[in-house]
Amino acid sequence: MTDADVLFIDDEADIRQVMQQTFLLEGLKVEVFADGDSALRALTPDFCGVILCDYHMPGRDGLSVLAEVMSLDNSIPVIILTGHGDISTAVTAMQQGAYDFIEKPFNHEELIELLRKAREKRQLALENRYLKGQLNQIGRPGPRLLGTSAQMQRLLAMVDTLAPTSADILLHGETGAGKDALARFIHERSPRSGAHYVAINCGAVPEHLIESELFGHEAGAFTGAERRRIGKFEHAHGGTLFLDEVESMPSALQVKLLRVLEERKVERLGSNQPIAIDVRIIAATKADLRALSDTGEFRADLYYRLNVVEVQIPPLRQRPEDIPLLFQHFALIAAEHHGREIIPLQPEQAAYLKQQPWPGNVRELRNLAERYVLMGPAALENSWDIGQPRTAGTLAETMAIFERSLLQDALRANNGSIKDTMEQLGLARKTLYDKMKKHGLDKSFYKD
Repeated sequence: MTDADVLFIDDEADIRQVMQQTFLLEGLKVEVFADGDSALRALTPDFCGVILCDYHMPGRDGLSVLAEVMSLDNSIPVIILTGHGDISTAVTAMQQGAYDFIEKPFNHEELIELLRKAREKRQLALENRYLKGQLNQIGRPGPRLLGTSAQMQRLLAMVDTLAPTSADILLHGETGAGKDALARFIHERSPRSGAHYVAINCGAVPEHLIESELFGHEAGAFTGAERRRIGKFEHAHGGTLFLDEVESMPSALQVKLLRVLEERKVERLGSNQPIAIDVRIIAATKADLRALSDTGEFRADLYYRLNVVEVQIPPLRQRPEDIPLLFQHFALIAAEHHGREIIPLQPEQAAYLKQQPWPGNVRELRNLAERYVLMGPAALENSWDIGQPRTAGTLAETMAIFERSLLQDALRANNGSIKDTMEQLGLARKTLYDKMKKHGLDKSFYKD
């Protein structure tokens, strides 16, 4: 993967050296290559720059490089360098998808201007692609998963793969991390979305009632059972059953659940008639089920049966860049509900929120956003001791969060311009790029 603004390909070493110095003086980060194959190996679909390639090269020529780039991503701008008067090559290049061509000898200022325009077009294409992806998620009815962090993008990619299947899923996440929201999200994006999504908290139902809740009962099955009642499994037929806090399920019921999962049949209490069910099971836990199974507190066979695919939900403190977006989202919902106007967060307030450990995760953030709508900025002051931020761990961890916040604010203030961000923070280009790579920051996300 490369973060260069320009990939320059030419088989002549002297030309590569001159062009590299020229681009650097113009504030363009460049990587030079002696042949097309080595440049193509460095290229990825998320490359946000421009390819400048000589046509006449031994082995793979410029048109061959162009064809390979177009097969990877046809929105990557490729500019072909041609000889003077070589119109047929230029026409062929344009027909095959080249952004433009430029004849040798070329005007220095025209080339730089052409490269800048091509780079802007590429960055716009990537931004549009990203925004379309976000709109594809946000614009759909049902629950939403918001976040631009690398952790959330990996989670969304995994969900996109799993949702169309019928595989049972085990969600693991801390309290308030959004396990129910993720389960609903998966259901709404699955072929089962037209059927019921049924949720039950295994830790909230009394032990003597949970069996009836899950499997249902016939009239007269026990005292007070005056009429037949279908259980959660039957109600979820064709859809999804979400078992929250599955670690709280009584041991005796774990045996019956395992049998249902294996046979896909249930028997109502008071009946001997098995009923076939077509249900996707999404179980969720905040505990380490593997450790509980090792100590005998949770059946090992049930753990392995539930754990067809395990999805880890990252805690909020591990994705601080998502906090302002989530806060704004929850504040807008609360403002509409209460008929209030919201006061936009100041940069220092947003930075402060990103430093908190959030033991209650998204649920805690949502509650704070609602208090903020009702009380204004005083809600933030009452939440923690201002000036004494709680840290997420060691000094190094706290400093890393603060450094990331400064980098994000500077990139945002400078519309993603590396040159301007370097000047504001007083960093060398390589140092800035190293820090951005360390924190998973992409300058294209901060372009207006």
